[in-house]
Amino acid sequence: MSTIGIIGAGNIGSAIARILARVGLRAIIANSRGPASLDGLVRELGSSISAGTREEAAAQDIVFVAVNWSKLPQALAGLPDWKGRIVVDTNNPIEAPLFKPADLGGRLSSEVFLGLVPGGRVVKAFNHLGSELLATDPTAEGGRRVLFYSGDDQAAKAEVGILIERLGFFGLDLGKLAVGGRLAQFPGGPLPTLNLVKFP
Repeated sequence: MSTIGIIGAGNIGSAIARILARVGLRAIIANSRGPASLDGLVRELGSSISAGTREEAAAQDIVFVAVNWSKLPQALAGLPDWKGRIVVDTNNPIEAPLFKPADLGGRLSSEVFLGLVPGGRVVKAFNHLGSELLATDPTAEGGRRVLFYSGDDQAAKAEVGILIERLGFFGLDLGKLAVGGRLAQFPGGPLPTLNLVKFP
């Protein structure tokens, strides 16, 4: 089984840690304030989630990046080449409290993200649902909650798709980043905030 890291321990990063812990998957979570600041969270989540440094989280096979948009360059700066590891882009180019869209110069947010993780195989996922809904049981409504994902590397997408299924969600592949990234990007895409459920 692939090892998992999470860079960012805000609402989305913590929600991802919760759903991993729910099924007993191990992960290292890191933030900008250091491992000691995450003691309360890891105690709450149990032994499968441990706090680590940014470098330790980034060294895992699959790395979720869940950081406020304006802080992404700082959060990813100085890390070694990703050397083909899978990087899950969970981010949206907008921030509370004003929710003013970032100026991307006409590019998709995942295009910008790609430039921050050289050597990484990027999959866009876990960004279209709010953190509270994301952290809840994906089978609570009688089916499986849908999670969209997209990417240009088929093997990386397949591995993320397997993980999504293991977490209890129904994964829906939206194709390449140029297509799926646009559909799921918030703001601008038609899919964010849609709580879709796949019934048997």
